[in-house]
Amino acid sequence: MLTGYNWSQVLDNLQRSLFAEQMVCSMSTQLFHIPRTQDLEGNPEMHQHLVPASYHRVTAIGSAQRLQHGEYHESIIKTLSSCIQNAKMEDRGVMEWLYVMKEAADSDVKPYIETIIYWQELTQYKLALAEHALNQIGIYVENAGLSPTPYVRS
Repeated sequence: MLTGYNWSQVLDNLQRSLFAEQMVCSMSTQLFHIPRTQDLEGNPEMHQHLVPASYHRVTAIGSAQRLQHGEYHESIIKTLSSCIQNAKMEDRGVMEWLYVMKEAADSDVKPYIETIIYWQELTQYKLALAEHALNQIGIYVENAGLSPTPYVRS
């Protein structure tokens, strides 16, 4: 039983992951409100992954907060673990479509898309740190055949 564990490392990294995701959400949604980029190829498809990825991060944070405050049930651990797994799966789609967006964007918009990619990489990195903190206490997130998303900077 993990009732006495300090969940702060897990919680902190999940919160940092969500903060970076907020930047991805804000910046990519802004593109819908700029006439030149409102129809940018890949943005709607990217959001089909971004919305559930955000939901899974929010749910994981709620679970970690409950654990940090002393609540414990195996189902909370399973919720936390499955939400991290699901966020990772959705993140792959986010990255895939961000690269489509970058390819489709005009040259003066590409640096903006690269900044969104930076924030997405950060959100994934912080999620990986949260997962690592879970691994250190013996909780393992099932990867369901996932391999790390290759990051190819062009």
